[in-house]
Amino acid sequence: MLLAAALFASACGSASAYTPTVAQLDAEARAVGNRRDLAEQIGSVIFATHWPAEVTQISANALDGHVIVGVRVLGVKFHETMTRQAFVNEVVALVEQAFEAAPEAEEVDLWASVPISVAKGVIVSGDLAKPTSRTVFSLSVRRGETAAAIRTRVEGAAGGAFWDSTWTRTAFSDHV
Repeated sequence: MLLAAALFASACGSASAYTPTVAQLDAEARAVGNRRDLAEQIGSVIFATHWPAEVTQISANALDGHVIVGVRVLGVKFHETMTRQAFVNEVVALVEQAFEAAPEAEEVDLWASVPISVAKGVIVSGDLAKPTSRTVFSLSVRRGETAAAIRTRVEGAAGGAFWDSTWTRTAFSDHV
């Protein structure tokens, strides 16, 4: 009887509760798509870094064997002083991390959006919804593109990214 009690106490004493990291909690809360498991996997990597431009959502969707990942970034209220070059660096790093975390992904789409002010009482969901944000930057990257190629596209070469000109003039501390 004494031996059984000792074994029970030993077993109970060694049990510990699992505590998720903040990155895991963010990944879970901000994952969407029909491959939410993959979005969470990517998010647990991406949310482990404090990004100057806040990542607000990771999506992963699969259709007919194709997997597309989406990374949404907030284009306002940067966590640090942000220059256009710093934004480019963050975009490249986010795309690379998304591909590393999701070997089955064949494309990563990254976009930045800013909120749109809507009046009280305006319908913001459903068929009659008014938009509450607008895209100010977007880029699609296929697996296999090098960081240098991505950077060249983001910086404005042909086949590059979409940059909203008004946002670009006002968003960065270098006022490009």
